[in-house]
Amino acid sequence: MKRDLPHRYELDDETSRIDREVVHRFISEESYWGFRREREVMDGLIERAARNVGLYAPNGALVGYSRTVDAPDAWLVYLADVFVLPEHRGRGLGLDLVRFTVEEGPYAQRRWILHTKDAHGLYKQFGFEELRR
Repeated sequence: MKRDLPHRYELDDETSRIDREVVHRFISEESYWGFRREREVMDGLIERAARNVGLYAPNGALVGYSRTVDAPDAWLVYLADVFVLPEHRGRGLGLDLVRFTVEEGPYAQRRWILHTKDAHGLYKQFGFEELRR
């Protein structure tokens, strides 16, 4: 499933198109949640994902990513490893990426969960709520 975005960006859930090196570099070097994650671990997570969504720049380079983990017996799906590279932020691309992942595609009618320390405003637009402790 593909979707064109303004300024010739594109969303695509074709796993074979995912640039695993870009995903691994960002997750293992720049993210707080997967810092130092090994490449083999990341490759396995991509392979086992229910859905991988890539965000692509006009030149075809991967500039954003999200991973969906399915828990079919619980009717839940988990949103993981969401990022947009810093140089492509501020254009609403993160919003488009999450919308495409959560609201468009095979898991749109499921209940979604995620764990995050940031971007609560973004996720709230899609019905995610902060846990009250």
